Amino acid sequence: MKPIKRMTQTAMALALMASGAAAEGDLVIYHWFEYIPQDLLDKFTAETGINVTMDTYDSNESMLAALKAGGMGTYDVAVPGDYMVKIMAGEGLLDTIADGELANKGNIAPEWADPSFDPGRKHSIPYQWGSTSFSVDSDVYSGDINTTDILFNPPAELAGKINMLDAQGEVLATAALHLGIPQCSTDREQLKALNDLLQASKDNWVSFNSDTAKEVLVSGDAAAGMIWDGFSAKAREEKASITYAFPTQGYVVWMDNVVLLNDAPNRDSAIKFMDFLLEPENIAAVSNFARYADGLTGTAEFLDPALATLPEANPHDGAGPGVFVEACDEATQAVYDQIWTNLKK
Repeated sequence: MKPIKRMTQTAMALALMASGAAAEGDLVIYHWFEYIPQDLLDKFTAETGINVTMDTYDSNESMLAALKAGGMGTYDVAVPGDYMVKIMAGEGLLDTIADGELANKGNIAPEWADPSFDPGRKHSIPYQWGSTSFSVDSDVYSGDINTTDILFNPPAELAGKINMLDAQGEVLATAALHLGIPQCSTDREQLKALNDLLQASKDNWVSFNSDTAKEVLVSGDAAAGMIWDGFSAKAREEKASITYAFPTQGYVVWMDNVVLLNDAPNRDSAIKFMDFLLEPENIAAVSNFARYADGLTGTAEFLDPALATLPEANPHDGAGPGVFVEACDEATQAVYDQIWTNLKK
């Protein structure tokens, strides 16, 4: 985890105090890095008088570990991915949002209103959604990149120059796609093949890093790397030769969600923040900043038109299926945790 604590809207808070307005509370957010515009947090404070503090993390797994290691009771909301919402709910880490608490809940798009990972949206609201694949610097390698061989059996031009996300769920799911085996497999031969693939492949990887996945491609420290589609779009804006792949074997899709944490010290502020993000104009500001899709209706008029034509958001005809990371049962997950631990040694 990369903890960065920053108090937002200091200048605005001082201005409000000077004018005689009193702050209405606090909000403590646990969020992915580089994933929400400061202007939007400032707007929330200006509208509500609520002071915002935010810590950041770089993977679902690091977020969960930090919360279980003492973070509960510190944060009000977090922003886990789909499968992690299910895990957190199962471990009793999430509070329930009562019917009627969110005035803007009706703005959630129908396809995201009753997801399998949080039926009825009892604990969460949609934030952003997109895909996880990998990008290649076409100035280094100009061959076909739409294959997971790029990561697991790379051409000579890319060997030893690949950055992998430090994200267990997405790395192992991508490896399962490459092998054509199910996620959460309990078959011993399939698990051995998965472990062997990862151990053999890591000699071709230069780093495990999520928070600099964009920077290492732009700087040339890596010539290829796992990355999220919005991050890759930002990388391409800085370096035109960065190209996002949609492999024929398939790729990961995800939806990040804002969840209400159990023991939230500022529960009322958390509900206000979630309702704020359910306003189309506000969540569109996140999409325009992060370059991902949102999960609400009524956002089109507020979105940057370029988002609709991003190559990173439009799979080619030969792309394999997009799959969500699956939440395994506890015993199976322990095996995958061990595979990941061995990989990171």
